[in-house]
Amino acid sequence: MEAANRKLIRPSFNELKEKMEAKRTQKKSPPPEFTNAENFYYVKQMQLKTPMVVVLQDGETLHGVIEWYDKCCLKINREVGPNLLVYKPSIKYMYKDE
Repeated sequence: MEAANRKLIRPSFNELKEKMEAKRTQKKSPPPEFTNAENFYYVKQMQLKTPMVVVLQDGETLHGVIEWYDKCCLKINREVGPNLLVYKPSIKYMYKDE
């Protein structure tokens, strides 16, 4: 039996180099800066007129319903006392009132 002359098929160095460069340029894109999760949450609470408790940075708590929001503030409708316009940076956290 005669051994066949087999030639190894290898990609050339240039092909490998091109593939490596293509992988470097196909890096994952960073996560989006805005996911709209905050907007979705506000819209849901506004539609359901959910009673909310807003805790401010200084510890003061506000009870009311979110009437509207924009990029920098929330309008809270309260049963007791005047309605308030609250700047988002002054909010520590908020949760649903029970």
